[in-house]
Amino acid sequence: MFSLYEKAMLKNIFLDVKKKFETAMGILRKEKITIAPEDPAAVAQYAKVMKTVREKTDLWTESQTIKHAIESETKDIPDARGYLLKLQDMRIKQGLKDELGAEAMMMDALEKIEKELKKPLMRNDKKNMASLMAEFDKINQKLGVRREDLPKYEEQLELKIAKAQLEELKKEAEEAMDTQKKREEFKDEEVPDVKSLDIRNFI
Repeated sequence: MFSLYEKAMLKNIFLDVKKKFETAMGILRKEKITIAPEDPAAVAQYAKVMKTVREKTDLWTESQTIKHAIESETKDIPDARGYLLKLQDMRIKQGLKDELGAEAMMMDALEKIEKELKKPLMRNDKKNMASLMAEFDKINQKLGVRREDLPKYEEQLELKIAKAQLEELKKEAEEAMDTQKKREEFKDEEVPDVKSLDIRNFI
């Protein structure tokens, strides 16, 4: 049995989630989303709508979610190599590409530090981790990645994720329409183009 305090806490959590859900649905009922991942304008509009949903419901951005996931997944990893390999694994699972080849360069930098140390670099080794960070800064400079441009990179990440989500929506919509087409009562009906669907009609 729950105590009165626990019941009150659970009720508040439920009401908060319900409020956020209703807020999100209200936005999605107003904003048009075109399921066209191949269209940059449609991707930008979808990303804009989802950003509005997050802001109005106090949800994390994709960048904040990734940052939290990295912190959670790597907090118990003691060495720098294990940390970098975990980041690589997380990137692959997210479906993101290392288009600049930064990971290989970072591994080379780690190899250089560990060769000098003649042992694995541990994350609590502040002096040598600082040396590794300095090597990473050189890599970023070489690749033209600047700290002041981080907001731009976050925006690009949001667009990539928005495109991936639209691609998944398109796939699911096409599969649903194919399934419906096979039913006897719909066999003579023309299957609409996914881009013509208005999600607002299904919410």
